[in-house]
Amino acid sequence: MRGRFFLSLSAAVLSGCAGAPRAVTPASRPGAPSAARPASPADVHFLSGMIAHHAQAVLMAGWAPTHGAGAAVRALCERIVVGQRDEIKAMQTWLADHGQPVPSATDTRMHMSMGGMQHDMLMPGMLTDEQMAELDAARGAELDRLFLTYMIQHHEGALMMVDELLASHNAAQDNAIYKMASDIWADQDSEIERMEKMLAARP
Repeated sequence: MRGRFFLSLSAAVLSGCAGAPRAVTPASRPGAPSAARPASPADVHFLSGMIAHHAQAVLMAGWAPTHGAGAAVRALCERIVVGQRDEIKAMQTWLADHGQPVPSATDTRMHMSMGGMQHDMLMPGMLTDEQMAELDAARGAELDRLFLTYMIQHHEGALMMVDELLASHNAAQDNAIYKMASDIWADQDSEIERMEKMLAARP
């Protein structure tokens, strides 16, 4: 998977074991930060983008009960909603504590100002409006198939975002940022493997 490959590469370089046969999680990186640091631009960009990324995942997973999802997909969706809502709150708290703008928990676009103009961005792996409409229109077994396919794509994008953060200068030096990024990587990598198995087991 693309996101895991990128993360494996950067984490291996950071840990000095580029020949490792399996992806190295951020938590295994030596020299992990031990004290709070001021907010870096990369940290703020990561959290702001990940809040929007999580907001879309929560919206997608929230359709399971009303769109006829199967029991296994419903259980997965419940986990995603609870876990990612909690992570959104933690990321919002960190941004507020560091005097940074705090995105809404339901805003699925990252807002950036460039050249005096406001731009709305989709983060890596996020679904387009057309894909979201396709998922919203699906029911039952077709919803399960599309949800698993699109959420794997979505999670892979989150791994790419963690990879980008860890490759950025002076990024993730704050304990809280490092832990959040590590937890996101571990949870979503595990869920990707689970969803791949669920998708492969479908008739």
